[in-house]
Amino acid sequence: MTKRRSRGDGSLYWDDDRQRWVAKVTVGYTPAGKRRFRKASCKTKTEAQAKLREMLRDLEDGLPSEDRLYTVRQAVTDFLNFGLPRRSASTVEKLTTLANCHVIPDLGARKARELTADDVDKWLAKKAKILSTRSLRDLHSILRRAIARAQKRDKVRRNVVLLCEVPEGKPGRPSKSLTLGQAEAILKAAEGTPMRAYVVVSLLTGARTEEMRALTWSHVDLVGKPDAEPPIPPHIMVWRSVRDGGDTKTRKSRRSLALPQRCIDALKAHQAKLAYMRRLARDRWQENDLVFASAVGTELDAHNVRRAFRKVAKKADLVETDWTPRELRHSFVSLLSDSGMPIEQISRLMGHNGTAVTELVYRHQLRPIVEHGAEAMDRIFSGPEDDRAA
Repeated sequence: MTKRRSRGDGSLYWDDDRQRWVAKVTVGYTPAGKRRFRKASCKTKTEAQAKLREMLRDLEDGLPSEDRLYTVRQAVTDFLNFGLPRRSASTVEKLTTLANCHVIPDLGARKARELTADDVDKWLAKKAKILSTRSLRDLHSILRRAIARAQKRDKVRRNVVLLCEVPEGKPGRPSKSLTLGQAEAILKAAEGTPMRAYVVVSLLTGARTEEMRALTWSHVDLVGKPDAEPPIPPHIMVWRSVRDGGDTKTRKSRRSLALPQRCIDALKAHQAKLAYMRRLARDRWQENDLVFASAVGTELDAHNVRRAFRKVAKKADLVETDWTPRELRHSFVSLLSDSGMPIEQISRLMGHNGTAVTELVYRHQLRPIVEHGAEAMDRIFSGPEDDRAA
């Protein structure tokens, strides 16, 4: 008669259905009080005994138990379903698309406990040939966060993705800005089009595209308070965006921007146009107080704005597919920098937390040569040098 193993020593038995030896250890209990087991099956009794000793040793050392059947596909799917609370629908959609196109097809069948740093490095190196560095960072982030979530739930013992660096990918679409001549051509081409006010205000204030689409008339002051002390000029209050929850990109992005006269004129004309659209739509009009609205008063879609802007770019004799509305903001930085405005002032107008962000994101639009030091030195040392030369 086979001697029964002591309590806490696990169990070892032959499974007739599977024709394998099974090692089984109790690793805890569910909230309902049901036992949780960890199992391992082997062809021979010797292998099963070794697995049993390993599981007992891990349990004694306090190491988390692993789910030996848990795959990378399950980890990524669980992360997408439960690990993205309070994220916007667009963010979830983007991450889901990347996971379904790149992570799951290549690594999904791999057991999470068997995933190695070499596997991840080779996978990222392969993707670097077809994806941009930004996309590679997103893929690395998805896998890292999915495995980290599985690790917290004792599905896997360690997160090997933390050991891997993101390689350099293919160059992304370079940012660019309009020259002064191109900017003037765009403004001229926008005259008489539905995009006139949008283009003028975007280019002359540097507001983000998502801030422009959420701008309401209650946040527009076309008169100002000239008699106030100090005087308050006509301005727009950039306090909202189309981001999830209506918040601006950062706290610093919540700002008020004075309006150039050209913007004031364009917005006044746009008010009259909206009144005509409201009468034309009649009962179909949905009042949302939006400055830039659709034919029935609803919020503009980003794709429609881009399509309409490219028509203006084509009318200005530019290659329309090379330009998007966000490059009006880049052009705003470039034109101010070329005019000699200090980067500190540009940074405040852009709604950045500091000049570092402006320099990093808009470095190609900033004037590359800082001349103030050279000019000052010429003034300091010009006198004596000139005297000696004479």
